[in-house]
Amino acid sequence: MKYYSTNNKELKVTFREAVLNGLAPDGGLYLPQCIPKINLELFEKADLTIQEIAQEVLSDYINEEISSSELSVIINQSLNFEIPLKAVNDNTYVLELFHGPTLSFKDVGARFMARVLSLLTRNDNNETLVLTATSGDTGSAVANGYYDVKGIKVIILYPENGVSEIQEAQMTTMGKNIFPIKIQGTFDDCQLLIKKLLNDKELKNKKQITSANSINIARLLPQIIYYFYAYSKLKSKKKIAFSVPSGNFGNITAGLLAKKMGLPISFIAATNKNDVFVKYLFSGVFTPQPSLPTISNAMDVGNPSNFYRILELYGHDYEKLKSNIISYSITDEETKSTILKVWNENNYLLDPHGAVAFAAFEKFKTNNQGATGIVLGTAHPAKFQQTVEKIIGTKIEIPETLSECLKKEKSAETLPADFNKVKDYLLEKN
Repeated sequence: MKYYSTNNKELKVTFREAVLNGLAPDGGLYLPQCIPKINLELFEKADLTIQEIAQEVLSDYINEEISSSELSVIINQSLNFEIPLKAVNDNTYVLELFHGPTLSFKDVGARFMARVLSLLTRNDNNETLVLTATSGDTGSAVANGYYDVKGIKVIILYPENGVSEIQEAQMTTMGKNIFPIKIQGTFDDCQLLIKKLLNDKELKNKKQITSANSINIARLLPQIIYYFYAYSKLKSKKKIAFSVPSGNFGNITAGLLAKKMGLPISFIAATNKNDVFVKYLFSGVFTPQPSLPTISNAMDVGNPSNFYRILELYGHDYEKLKSNIISYSITDEETKSTILKVWNENNYLLDPHGAVAFAAFEKFKTNNQGATGIVLGTAHPAKFQQTVEKIIGTKIEIPETLSECLKKEKSAETLPADFNKVKDYLLEKN
């Protein structure tokens, strides 16, 4: 399997090169040259474990460079936590992706990629510098997944005043090979800095660098797994629609790859007031905008990188793309009212991001009677303790893993959203 740049189909590399590059030299994102098909009869014969599904789903993407036995080890070490599918009401389920070590869906991709990168660089003499931008949960998942991994140093850029207290504590109390940087700007500033750093010739000559964001194909591919897993649990249902909280659009891009592989599912891209994708589907014109702060902060993205992967998956055919994805913008007030309503009526507690997706499915089903909704629960509600408690008017239980990190001392560099200052820091300190 070769991987090509979304900016140039002739620019093809191996899986290893795609992972180590992170971003293509021309600034494009990598996509597989062909998308393998899955035989859905596999799901009809037996209830497969998520590990068995992962082996089936990922093998063709990486089998030329990672053996079946090596892949099995990586999967078993990465997916060693439950991913429950819980019924909230008669036609809506929540796929709880937040039972990993940092209580975020990003544990799936970050833990998988950390082990892949360690395997691919095991014979290298140079230290690998992993760069990542985060609007919330990516930073903590990456910090945990790469913590104390030999030969790897992690740089995490996050926006000042743009993440929750718990999210910040999770990524700034690790130490060792984890180096968080608080950027005086927005997530979009952080993401732009990462892209520039990945393509800076001087830095690349001195360091072996890659990214752990969803721009890296090794972060994106494992996210395909749970779409197949959720489908396998509800295969008797008709008209399955996944409602995906969407910020940088990596999660839904993985879902669209699953659809291209053969899953008979539809998609709702649920956004907050950062609604550039909603506007694109309405007008056919994509216009990035400055990100706006919301209570679903991990989705505060005004220029989602993975938009260009989605365009490529549909051959830049606006009408085809529009017929495959529906998108809704949910306000903070709608998010709050959804959390409260679901809590009061169903005794189920959503986090602000899952609430955006839940509200979007509620809108979707008014014109799609009989649809079964699978809402992606991307983070534990306790990660947004103050916001959620204020909405429901009662205290919520904080898992021990979160309460413990709040007791530790935070340590992070603070830098302006200035490329040269960040680059100088990397060259001097790392």
